[in-house]
Amino acid sequence: MSKTGKTGTSTTRRQFMATAAAATAFTIVPRHVLAGSGQQAPNDKLNIGSVGVGGMQGANDVRNVSRENIYALCDVDENFLNKTAANYPNAKLYRDFREMLDKEQKNLDAVTVTVPDHMHATVSVWAMERGLAVHCQKPLTQSVWEARLLTNAATKYGVATQMGNQGYSSEATRIACEIIWNGDIGEVTEVHSMSGGGFSRGVTQWPPVEEVPSTLNWDLWTGRAAQRPYSSKIHPIHWRGFLDYGTQMIGDWGIHMLGPANWALQLGSPTSVECTAVEGVNPVTYPNYVCKFEFPERPNKYVPSGRMRPVSLYWYEGSMVREFAVPEGLTRDDVKPFNEIFIGTKGHLGTSGRGESVRLIPEAKMQDFVKPPQVLKRSPGHFNDWIEACKGGEPACSNFSIAGPYTEWMLLGAISWRFPNEKLLWDGKNLRFTNNEKANEFVKPEFRKGWELKDISV
Repeated sequence: MSKTGKTGTSTTRRQFMATAAAATAFTIVPRHVLAGSGQQAPNDKLNIGSVGVGGMQGANDVRNVSRENIYALCDVDENFLNKTAANYPNAKLYRDFREMLDKEQKNLDAVTVTVPDHMHATVSVWAMERGLAVHCQKPLTQSVWEARLLTNAATKYGVATQMGNQGYSSEATRIACEIIWNGDIGEVTEVHSMSGGGFSRGVTQWPPVEEVPSTLNWDLWTGRAAQRPYSSKIHPIHWRGFLDYGTQMIGDWGIHMLGPANWALQLGSPTSVECTAVEGVNPVTYPNYVCKFEFPERPNKYVPSGRMRPVSLYWYEGSMVREFAVPEGLTRDDVKPFNEIFIGTKGHLGTSGRGESVRLIPEAKMQDFVKPPQVLKRSPGHFNDWIEACKGGEPACSNFSIAGPYTEWMLLGAISWRFPNEKLLWDGKNLRFTNNEKANEFVKPEFRKGWELKDISV
């Protein structure tokens, strides 16, 4: 599947823009001045191509970068494509992302990727190989192996990247980090996070075959996954609940909710994951489950000791939210507002939304609370952060060097339910379980012929 076009230009672009921006502080440098050099004028707008412009989030992602130039739009569903294109009459239109990237790679600077989880890595790799910056929706990938692949690809091709977990840009997430690093709740020993929702709950066999709409390229939508019959119960909304295409709630909301924990606790790679409860297992969609991750002692430059103690993190999904037990010393009402709860040796902390709210628990603890000193820079906004990185600024807060390792450990939970009550020992460096070869079969996806991705080493 790999087909390399323009490569290795983005690092030079960022370096050029950083230098040129300082040298031309009062000069507008139009794009045509740099035409032929492959360089983006520092004061010019980016040419952005968007892959996936409908469904759950596609049109919103286009709108979120529309301060730049929406140069090309691509969607396998003609209805979505035409609806979004009406707002960008000058954009070039494509149905196949491969055609768009091959034809427009010299004209594009960056792409947004807002397609089903199973195609995130494929589209992103194609773009990065061509020297294009990438904003990819969460979860970064559907599989652990693909997450490592995108981390390595971003390093190899030197492009600006960002995963779409916008809570990472919220001020509350950063304050949560600063509270924990300041020692206000002591050392964190446990984290509990949960989402009771879900897609395609109750679907336990493949939906009845339907005729593919004339406006949809189902084969292209299927991409690297196995060929299956089309169903409106899959496209355009409910695919995330299917094993072939999505990651269910850990990938939909978990990667939002767990952002404060990943950042504040500098989690890295766990030593194990264990499914402690599961129900609704079937061959088609994700079940409801609880899993426990164990993380070892790890470095953290933001705390006085330079180290953080081992921590256990619990994820509760779907109906298994009922397995969550209120921490000792708190009541159900105390924890009700939160979807992520930190248990420390001196107190408790809760975050909610995508990490957009943070409070000490119980609420009475907030009465005399004084915010800790600011340590982290505040964000200009999640998409703006990425756009500034594309134009030579600092790497975005959830660039793939951060988002890749984060996605890796999180997606171990989406494997664990297949082996209930078994502690799966994880070797993060080598991307493998050391005590269960069957579990290793789920680390890397199977690719339909013609859609294979090659490993990338750095």
